[in-house]
Amino acid sequence: QLQLVESGGGLVQPGGSLRLSCAASGFTLNYYNIGWFRQAPGKEREGVICSSLSGGSTTYADSVKGRFTISRDNAKNTVYLQMNSLKPEDTAVYYCAARRSNFCSSYGPYDYWGQGTQVTVSS
Repeated sequence: QLQLVESGGGLVQPGGSLRLSCAASGFTLNYYNIGWFRQAPGKEREGVICSSLSGGSTTYADSVKGRFTISRDNAKNTVYLQMNSLKPEDTAVYYCAARRSNFCSSYGPYDYWGQGTQVTVSS
């Protein structure tokens, strides 16, 4: 079964950090661009950041620049989202997605999606 599974979400205080994981099964992430998206209550889903096949990354959300980074561990078939200096406005369900294309995209289409993990930033 081809799937992505996110983990690492939870409750964190403002200014804190979290690292989300996106593990693939049934396929190899090496051949895919991997994007992280988030959706806050009452808001549309937005593209946050993407790791491209070429090894680079693109940050789509201006509000996370300088605070969020994306990385890959090919041996573990896993992509990570490191989130630092978290703010209450980062509260959302975070999703990872895999796109087999020549480049990342902030909107899609993506071939596989995870089920999401909740991140809540609150004191």
